[in-house]
Amino acid sequence: MKTSDFDYHLPESSIAQTPIEPRDSSRLLVLNRETGKLEHKIFRDIKEYLREGDLLVLNQTRVIPARIFAKKETGGKVEILLLRRRDELSWEALVGGKGLRVGKLVFVENGPSAEIIETLEGSERLIKFSEPIEPYFPKVGHVPLPPYIHEKLNDPERYQTVFAKEMGSAAAPTAGLHFTPQLLDELKAKGVKIAYVTLHVGLDTFAPVTEDDPAEHKIHTEWCELPQDTADLINAAKNSGGRVVAVGTTSVRTLESTGRNSILDTRESNNEYRISAFIGPTDIFILPGYHFKIVDAMITNFHLPKSTLIMLVSAFAGREKILSAYETAIKEGYRFYSFGDAMFIE
Repeated sequence: MKTSDFDYHLPESSIAQTPIEPRDSSRLLVLNRETGKLEHKIFRDIKEYLREGDLLVLNQTRVIPARIFAKKETGGKVEILLLRRRDELSWEALVGGKGLRVGKLVFVENGPSAEIIETLEGSERLIKFSEPIEPYFPKVGHVPLPPYIHEKLNDPERYQTVFAKEMGSAAAPTAGLHFTPQLLDELKAKGVKIAYVTLHVGLDTFAPVTEDDPAEHKIHTEWCELPQDTADLINAAKNSGGRVVAVGTTSVRTLESTGRNSILDTRESNNEYRISAFIGPTDIFILPGYHFKIVDAMITNFHLPKSTLIMLVSAFAGREKILSAYETAIKEGYRFYSFGDAMFIE
């Protein structure tokens, strides 16, 4: 297996620059992973494919307005992109500007000062604010968009899911962007259960794998949580014949991290499926050959070539089926990446 096995050519015109309205009017490519059959639908048609007793698992993380502008003591401009919070005052961040060595102070416009306290990899720095930055987010923070989106986003809430709750991501769990409150209500009325997990997405999610052998790639670590009430719903769905449907690769990573760290009790005496809650960092790297322990179906967007995410969906559906589906999607004019269309893989 080589990283180049997960490459494909995507015309730049296929990269969605703006979100479609309403959210659930995006297109939906349905892939049956057993037969390879493809169907072309609209996202709200997902109701046709989810059944009573299925459990839909959503990532309720919320994107922080992590892009902040500051100035050096000399007046020079500095751009800060917060990545991960270390403690109440300290953050790992990408810092743009010259001469930003350890000990240097920068001053957030209309906000607190920050000191560079450690040099990390590349332009990453550990910075410490003079007071918590979160209360200043409404005044000084800007929602960061992926590097392949060049159009201005007029409504920052369109880069949040309608169920976003737990602040902490540097990027949105984009498969969830297609849901509307009405669609979720319709699914509940049909007997589909809904559960929530949290995984705070890092910017490394956009990074391609550069090693020739993907197994040599050091995957990024992200913090996630699967609470006990969600574990209980998973157990109930599995034990009653329902499917666990993950919305997005972030939900997949959280679920499978839980499966990796939980006891799966399938003893012949009662054939009971049982997992427990999980909280903490995950570095799970799902490549073809991986055996999925919890996820039965997934809703996902179209992913970047040679990324860990296209490897994950290839592990679930098969590399050939995924690349063939992507080729069809390009020919049929589907929109790719964060603001693009969706797939349902069953």
